Amino acid sequence: MTSFPDPRPALAALVAALFCASAMADDIQDANKLLKSGQPQQALERVNKLLAAKPKDAQARFLKGLIYADQGNAKEATEMFLQLTKDYPELPEPYNNLAVIYASQGQYDKARGALEQSIRTHPSYATAYENLGDVYAKLASQAYDKALQIDSGNAGAKNKLALVRELVGGAPAATAVAAAKPPVVAAAAAPATAPTPAPATTTAPKEPTKEPAAVAAAESKPAPEKPVEKPAAKPSNAEILDAVNAWAKAWASKNVDAYLAFYAKEFKTPGGEARTDWEKARRVRIDAPKSITVTVNAPKVSLSADGQASVTFRQGYSSDVIKTATTIKTLVLAKAEGRWLIVQERVGN
Repeated sequence: MTSFPDPRPALAALVAALFCASAMADDIQDANKLLKSGQPQQALERVNKLLAAKPKDAQARFLKGLIYADQGNAKEATEMFLQLTKDYPELPEPYNNLAVIYASQGQYDKARGALEQSIRTHPSYATAYENLGDVYAKLASQAYDKALQIDSGNAGAKNKLALVRELVGGAPAATAVAAAKPPVVAAAAAPATAPTPAPATTTAPKEPTKEPAAVAAAESKPAPEKPVEKPAAKPSNAEILDAVNAWAKAWASKNVDAYLAFYAKEFKTPGGEARTDWEKARRVRIDAPKSITVTVNAPKVSLSADGQASVTFRQGYSSDVIKTATTIKTLVLAKAEGRWLIVQERVGN
């Protein structure tokens, strides 16, 4: 009678392997949830534990790159995504997210190269095509701007530059993607940071010189007591967050006039363009979609000595034409005529 090997040890090993794979997938999902809920450090700790057990896991490494990008550590995120392109050259997502980082740094040629490689690995990857179009638009904007520097009367270049700015405005030139099952893994955008402007200084006018008689009269009379000034009440975080939420609500409801009214007269446009050009571009971008959703997640408020407030939060954006995109946004606000208005807006920490 022919004897067969006992299948139970092999079956047990298979069950154990499947259990480990399932447990790791759950851990990756948990880490991704921590990242999305504004807890990047806790997410990083969870991912590091996963990588200690399985150092080559593509999803865990990709998620670690996303966490670095979320924290503003562009160098570490770049190194992580670059290594993934070497170890897993067939995956399009690391190339796409490299392009996001390059674009946020203004390195549009490198972003273009990364996106073209992403498309070569996955010719039906729509996100990479869309990002590549945005990068080309940014490159075109730079070229038209250079043409106008050489020939300021070039009407064709002016019209084309205006058209390109309407398309891309001051937004980042590339969009990252969200975490999913392998091989498709997703990203949070790698932001560009903008320097915080120094507070403006003013010089007090000099007092007019008093005539001798007036001086003598003043010296003969006792100086009146000055009323004790009460310190200005410290603004509450709640009223500042109310302003930010109202700004997001106006944007989501496509009420462009109300949205633009949240920007102060001294607002510094992200791209340095004229205020009228920036407003025109914003109108186009808000009017174009049929529906918009904007969320303000995990906001953090900090007050400066000059009375301004900075609110950093995780901004969620989606519409009927753009899938969900998440970025770290900072709004710098100042109070004017009883309202908190935006004087600076930047992407990144």
